[in-house]
Amino acid sequence: MSSAKVITAAMLAIGDELLSGRTKDRNIGHLADMLFIAGIDLREVRIVGDEEDMIVEALNALRQRYDYVFTSGGIGPTHDDITADAVAKAFGVACTHDPAAMELMGAMYARRGMEFNEARQRMARMPVGSRHIPNSVSTAPGFSIGNVHVMAGVPQVFVAMLDVLLPTLETGSPVLSRAVVSPFGEGDIGTPLTAIQKAHPETSIGSYPRFDGTRFSTEIVIRSREPAPAEAAEKAILAMIAEIASAKAAG
Repeated sequence: MSSAKVITAAMLAIGDELLSGRTKDRNIGHLADMLFIAGIDLREVRIVGDEEDMIVEALNALRQRYDYVFTSGGIGPTHDDITADAVAKAFGVACTHDPAAMELMGAMYARRGMEFNEARQRMARMPVGSRHIPNSVSTAPGFSIGNVHVMAGVPQVFVAMLDVLLPTLETGSPVLSRAVVSPFGEGDIGTPLTAIQKAHPETSIGSYPRFDGTRFSTEIVIRSREPAPAEAAEKAILAMIAEIASAKAAG
């Protein structure tokens, strides 16, 4: 039985522009990469539009199911930036202008000689009881409440916020990964590979087809939190490949 610690997470990407295809999301891939390195399992990703009830519904489902929920988008200065209100509604608290955020942003706009108007002040609104996620790029902070971490949709800002946030979170045991390249396509290896996965439940085995223009092959990736199960699965996969090769050579 594995003693590895597992911490789980989900992501909620918010914005009509993601669903329309006008904006191509870059934050999901970055979050997945960073969580994998940190030893946090990203188990689910949802994309919802700028509709408060949809955001509330998705957020309440995800925050009950996973250790962490990360959101992106909808905390800007315009009328359709409604994430802060939706998060507040999900937690049953008021959404107000956070005094510390107001001071921080007011000083920034004063330095730049720009008016800290009503639209810009919207970026200082957050649910009561929130904790800031610092923003080294454009000052306006993200925020955390409970196990939910709310960040900007602009990729550069999302990356900066995540860099500050991740070291403060509890992480699990890192996932070890090793790859085997099979010269055979998934049609040849599918059945025996399924049997190998069942025989090695402490691993996660993925198969990724390749085509070089002439023939198919498959990259098989083995993931595990402990080295022994991964090594055992790799040996079984290598034996499978050798058996298929021998059968094909025989005729």
